[in-house]
Amino acid sequence: MLDVHRLRLLRELDRRSTLAAVAAALGYSPSAVSQQLSQLEVEAGVALLEKVGRGVVLTPAARVLVRHADVVLAQLERAEADLAALDGEVAGVLRVASFQTVLFALVPRTLSLLAERFPALRVVIDHREPATAFSALAARDVDLVLGEEYPDRPHPRSAEVDEEDLVHDRLRLAVPTGGPWAGATRIEDLAAAAWVLEPEGTDPGDWALARCRRAGFEPDVRIRTPDALLHVHLVETGHAVALLPDLVRAGPLRLRVVDLPEAPTRRLFTGVRRGAGGRPAVRAFRTALREVAAAGSPGPPARPEEM
Repeated sequence: MLDVHRLRLLRELDRRSTLAAVAAALGYSPSAVSQQLSQLEVEAGVALLEKVGRGVVLTPAARVLVRHADVVLAQLERAEADLAALDGEVAGVLRVASFQTVLFALVPRTLSLLAERFPALRVVIDHREPATAFSALAARDVDLVLGEEYPDRPHPRSAEVDEEDLVHDRLRLAVPTGGPWAGATRIEDLAAAAWVLEPEGTDPGDWALARCRRAGFEPDVRIRTPDALLHVHLVETGHAVALLPDLVRAGPLRLRVVDLPEAPTRRLFTGVRRGAGGRPAVRAFRTALREVAAAGSPGPPARPEEM
């Protein structure tokens, strides 16, 4: 009989390529992962790993087993969801990974709705950026993740994840209300301004950099930080300009926003392991989150201006 946990490790090795990466993602030592996969080889009766240099690669037999593992693990998720749905009760623990702007703008009101409707449901929130959240989902550290997709930077789809769109969040230029950049009406007016951007190598940071370059200039990036609320504070205090999503401005702020001509948006979505979408807790959380998103944030704090 093949062990389901070991099948999951084999699938993770197929996804992550190295024993060290699997160990880091799942909280094991590389030697423990190697031992578990060696035991899976005994159970399967065929070689699953082949040494190449200092690493290993999957054999053709292992790849066949991975394809079956995908089906088996998804079916187990469905079985768990069906069992949880038998009495229809929304209870237990739901572990959610979310990033800052959604945590700030949508999650508090979502938790309030859930507390009113389903007092037996305990939601545990883990603050994670989307890049790491999906690894946590695959490792079963969380049950649901919030993801984002920026213009011209397609999010890699996975057959192992059931995605559901949440909202398209408008991206706008944010400038101080005073000082040398206050009168900007186009992104091109800010070629000489100080900018705050998210870190290089992230979708938000790379998109903002590309948008400035498309406008014909290399931005003078003074600060790089993933803290969206710090972006807002730096604009409010006149130290920088930024490209901000509407959700981060869910309240009265001392800044001015300017529309970009192409009206770009980032796609926000939820993701769960394939087969888990039928869990009552997952359905309840997604429903409440959609309601809060549909109600909208308070919106832009000042007069958006068309460029």
